[in-house]
Amino acid sequence: MTKRAVITGIGGQDGSLLAELLLAEGYEVFGVVRRQTPYENLAGIRNRVELIQADVLDQGSLVRALRSCRPQEVYNLASVSFVPASWDQPILTAEFAAVGVTTLLESIREVDPEIRFYQASSSEIFGEPVETPQSEATPLAPLTPYGVAKAYGHFITRSYRSRYGLHASSGILYNHESPRRPLDFLPRKVAHGAAAISLGLEGELWLGDLSARRDWGYAGDYVRAMWLMVQQDEPDDYVIATGESHSVEELVSCAFGRVGLDPGEYVRVDQSLLRGKAELHDLVGDPIRARERLGWRPTVSFEELVHLLVDAELARLEGSRTAVSG
Repeated sequence: MTKRAVITGIGGQDGSLLAELLLAEGYEVFGVVRRQTPYENLAGIRNRVELIQADVLDQGSLVRALRSCRPQEVYNLASVSFVPASWDQPILTAEFAAVGVTTLLESIREVDPEIRFYQASSSEIFGEPVETPQSEATPLAPLTPYGVAKAYGHFITRSYRSRYGLHASSGILYNHESPRRPLDFLPRKVAHGAAAISLGLEGELWLGDLSARRDWGYAGDYVRAMWLMVQQDEPDDYVIATGESHSVEELVSCAFGRVGLDPGEYVRVDQSLLRGKAELHDLVGDPIRARERLGWRPTVSFEELVHLLVDAELARLEGSRTAVSG
């Protein structure tokens, strides 16, 4: 029997990559959306997925959506994903990343408690971690509105798993990137800057704290981990990370090196971009549980990821330039 899966947030980076993976595995894929728009990330598979209008804050609409497509699996990726923006929209962030999770879990309970559920958790739930690297047992200490809301979603998923016996798993995903990220996200911003400067389209790149460090991985690897969690006999929480820490300065050096430029000639520090006490440090994941139970390992290295991002920006910019000149 063909499996059916529902993805909230299907139009984003993770949602679109997950949809492609599920289609390759033979699934029927449905996406829950608030409105019908072109969804650029779905361009290559739009005729192979069915989009259903519903609101993750409206249980009635979710119940109707689940009953209409009768999925065996639900992946909840709907959330405000750009962390700094959560300071500007803390209420909206809380609604989607906290209340929305609860609404979806209640809808699953009403429609079919046998549905397997994946919740997109985040390394932001650790905030200022008490230990490095962080594992599934590390105490939560979120700092940002996004992290606080994600912590609620993480806990409520665990609560429903314990109280109602739902097959509900959370993936504690560390920073994961691809060319599908918006330009607001640092790795793509750096890749775009390096590519644009190398093509003579821009003259400099302004950044914040070059010493800030992150555990960066490739989004395609991370959505595979989501799927693997849902296939397990027992639900659980999993840290999904590379286990490696890299600084913004390393990111910049690798990106500019890809196009043969010295970043020192073009990169400037903008004091207004420094996050101060809100900057998170020492966020590095320990993916041993995912490795041992899921058989999951990242396949794309940090350098390969940065090169992939820069190459994608070069292709995008050169394509735009050709279209304009033509």
